[in-house]
Amino acid sequence: MKEKLVYVKKHENNEEVIIAICDKELIGKRLIDKEKNIVFYVDPSFYQGELMDIEVAVKELKTATIANLVGNNIVEAAIKEGLVLKETVIEIEGVKHAQIVVLR
Repeated sequence: MKEKLVYVKKHENNEEVIIAICDKELIGKRLIDKEKNIVFYVDPSFYQGELMDIEVAVKELKTATIANLVGNNIVEAAIKEGLVLKETVIEIEGVKHAQIVVLR
């Protein structure tokens, strides 16, 4: 089985731990959905942190108070772990995107 790699970048701001994760192959890509009027840039300055195995990334994701996920692999892994509800996922050019906010 091929290892699934994702970029994980942690941004800390006051009490928030913001984690951005994207599937490796999406870094620097621009996703466009003309029908939904969405242009989504997978910005390396926001997403391109440490390259890691998806299972390690999911463990890191569990520490987030806010998360931004882009890519079918990471979003499906987050759904499988119960961190994201499938109904809240959007698709842009066939690529899944989800956000997580932990309310305290």
